[in-house]
Amino acid sequence: MAVSPTPEQQDSVLDITVQTITNSSLDSVAETHRAFAYGYGMDILSLVVALIGLVGNSIVLWLLSFRIQRSPFSVYILNLAGADTLFLGSYFGFRIWKIVGDFKAQVPVLTGLCILYMPYCVGLSLLAAISTERCLSVLFPIWYRCHRPKHTSVTVCTVLWALPGLLCGAFVILHFLANHHVFYISFLTLPLVEFGWFALLTCVLCVSCLTLVLRVQCSSQGRRPPRLYLLILLTVLVFLLCGLPLGIIDAVEFFSGFPLMPYGLLRLLACVNSSANPFIYFFLGSQWHRRGREPLRVVLQRALGEEQVGGRVGGRDTSHPG
Repeated sequence: MAVSPTPEQQDSVLDITVQTITNSSLDSVAETHRAFAYGYGMDILSLVVALIGLVGNSIVLWLLSFRIQRSPFSVYILNLAGADTLFLGSYFGFRIWKIVGDFKAQVPVLTGLCILYMPYCVGLSLLAAISTERCLSVLFPIWYRCHRPKHTSVTVCTVLWALPGLLCGAFVILHFLANHHVFYISFLTLPLVEFGWFALLTCVLCVSCLTLVLRVQCSSQGRRPPRLYLLILLTVLVFLLCGLPLGIIDAVEFFSGFPLMPYGLLRLLACVNSSANPFIYFFLGSQWHRRGREPLRVVLQRALGEEQVGGRVGGRDTSHPG
């Protein structure tokens, strides 16, 4: 026989139920506030890093464009600084626009897959080209000095800018076509091409850098490696730690649908990757034992190679842009 609860028991059960609901609501609100504070903090920090990186890369662009004579290697660094500046400037502008303004529905898709993707892909491509060329110069020095085409750097940089540009242009054109079926197919196909290119460049980058490290380590015999090789290795290391996760997580999320890392942290790491290169250049080019301040032009020129002085490399003129 069931026993009906007393009024005191009913009040106790009601209090427990209300307290449970209240605690659950408070936990949900607190969790929402924590997530909002985390996302807002990441946005502010990434914007500060992007602004600092814009200043540093702009200085590198100015020096390499107008104050330092061109060499084959400086052409790559000039284009890399341009790609980092474009990425940071686009990111800074769109994040500010999202904070203070109102995005239309299609803008994040176009910016994420095109405007921000293009400089990211160009930066990775340039790093792969730089490390591969330095690796060839170490493994085959005679061939590199005697048979390297004069305008190789300009040609390679042009191609590396053109390929992502054509891919993004095709995506934008298909986006505005009336045939949504064609756009849906392209929306699935183009990321596959992007991720395939990303995987290929990452493998080339890792193999060439590993070869360069082993070769320099075997031939240095206790001597300090040239600044140029340290510059390349540090730049690649920063990319592997800060830039590579963005491409990997995007690929995993695209194919599986499960995010492995907060996107705010990925954006921050990508900004650090694009902002760190100027500081690497000026750090390696500085001579701390000397008193007095040196012009940034001299510091940057020294970082690009101790043999590069006054537009000459290894006793020959390299003032041509290729």
